Amino acid sequence: MAQVCDVCGKGPQFGNNISHAHNITKRRWNVNLRPVKAKVNGGAKRLRVCTTCIKSGKVEKA
Repeated sequence: MAQVCDVCGKGPQFGNNISHAHNITKRRWNVNLRPVKAKVNGGAKRLRVCTTCIKSGKVEKA
């Protein structure tokens, strides 16, 4: 399943792991997603929402 927020569309960010020997490997920072029952068009719908959207009040829980 894709690591994308259903509200803001935020996805994973990419970068590098750098060891003490300065070996570089690719890595990714995933979004902190939570399954939430939210009100959408008057009805309840199950969404995968990032915690930033939950904290900022962009999601109204059902």
